[in-house]
Order: sequence, then structure tokens, then C-alpha cells
Amino acid sequence: MIIEDIKHRLPIQIRFNDIDSLGHVNNAIYLSYFDLGKSAYFQAVKSTIIDWTKIDIVVANVNIDYHAPTFMHEKLEVRTQVADIGNKSMKMVQQLVNLETGELKSSCRTVMVGYHPESKASKIISQEWRNAIEQYEGKKFD
Repeated sequence: MIIEDIKHRLPIQIRFNDIDSLGHVNNAIYLSYFDLGKSAYFQAVKSTIIDWTKIDIVVANVNIDYHAPTFMHEKLEVRTQVADIGNKSMKMVQQLVNLETGELKSSCRTVMVGYHPESKASKIISQEWRNAIEQYEGKKFD
């Protein structure tokens, strides 16, 4: 099921080397598309270039569902949103959609956790991140 109210959308260019011997996008490539969506989402949320060496949130879990094969010349976009923010983690949802047909190709659920790079331990999601995401998404997370 496509989530219509996802605000962040990023066009994806399919590259020749994304295609496998069966003529469709290889399953392993979808993670790269979703990662592009995540990084573009966070840059949009922060409204600035992010220094990824100092980032204080990291991926803890990723689940991808494949709904339909994707072929070389399809026009695609990755849609990304934060669905929930807890104390030390947040849940993101993403969808890969064919722009011409509206078909859902793949969906992704990611859990990200607050991370303290020096101690290499989990930490509370910063108020700065929470405020920026709430402002971008236009809603409060309890």
C-alpha cells in the first residue's frame, strides 16, 4: 500500500550495473536506493550539508519488502519519512515507486538509534534531531 502523504521524495537514476542477468534491478541494489533517500532526507531535515563523520544517529535494523520487479528504464523515486521517534530510536519508512504507473516496487522499514561516536554506545535521540524532524514532518512525536 502506497503512503500518499510522504513529504520527502528523491528521483532515482537506475544505472546499467544495477541490472542483473534477469534484466531487472538486483535485490541488493535497493538498499543503495533507500540509503540515498535517507541521506537526502536528513539533509532536507537539517537544511544543511551534514558532516557524516560526526553524525549521532545510526542504522540498527533494515527490512526490505520486494513488491514488483524494477526494470532499467523505469522512472523511480524514493519516498522517505520518519514514522515514529522514541527515546533512543526512531522508525523510518521508505517506498520505491514507479512515477509513471504509481506502482509500489519496494518498501523499507529502518530503525535508527541515537549514537555517541566517542563511547560507541547508544544514546537518547537529541532534542535537536527531534525538533528538526518534527518541524520538517509538521507533526509532534510523543
